[in-house]
Amino acid sequence: MFGRFLEISLATPDIAASVQFYERLGFVQLTTNDTWHHPYGVLSDGHVNLGLHQHVAGSAPTPAPAPGAPLLSFVHPDLARHAARLMRAGFEPRQRHLGDEDFHRLELCDPGQQRIALLEARTFSPAAPRPGAGQPESLCGWFSAYSMPALGNRAVCAFWERAGFVALETQEAPLAHLPLTGDGLSLALHALRTLPVPALVFTDPAMRVKLSALQAAGFAPATGLPAGLNPHENAVLEAPEGTRLLLLAAEP
Repeated sequence: MFGRFLEISLATPDIAASVQFYERLGFVQLTTNDTWHHPYGVLSDGHVNLGLHQHVAGSAPTPAPAPGAPLLSFVHPDLARHAARLMRAGFEPRQRHLGDEDFHRLELCDPGQQRIALLEARTFSPAAPRPGAGQPESLCGWFSAYSMPALGNRAVCAFWERAGFVALETQEAPLAHLPLTGDGLSLALHALRTLPVPALVFTDPAMRVKLSALQAAGFAPATGLPAGLNPHENAVLEAPEGTRLLLLAAEP
């Protein structure tokens, strides 16, 4: 219903600092086009694309400047015509940019206030295949899911199922969450008391080794590790723009 997943869009007040942070983790920059008039860059670990948006006065932002509040961006061709289908399915856009002179885009919000952008076309070139693509490409491990604090919120789950995601059985390990699978993106719903903000979840059975490598590279864990997780095998990192990365000792 939303199209092909494009990127997790992140608003940053200092794009250079954010780029440096992700490059130190092993992400690589991709080639962007001139869709946006504000500073914009995309970094990828081969599995997830992170779009960094630094907005300036007078620009037309995709994500508003809200540190730590990622936006999920999808691409759907012929978006102006598809907008009517979305509304018939019960998805009411909160913003529409469908004019003849616009780069067509819509913005939606799920019942938990997770923002979603639908774009007419890609805003960067896809990453070229890399050797060992089946292995984690960054110090974080394997990107597993974008997790939101909405476990038990039936309205949120129903929204994403209506959008074409498939809800699986609730899992208790390494922490309680409800997985949802979609086209190019896996979501997870975790409890608000577990972590009050969304997080990018990375997993690796040898996360203890990765945490040692991160420490040696100068990364310090942030506060807010969910209760019950061993801090020697799990950690939270916080990017300069406020994005939370949850690193878990678990199978991908």
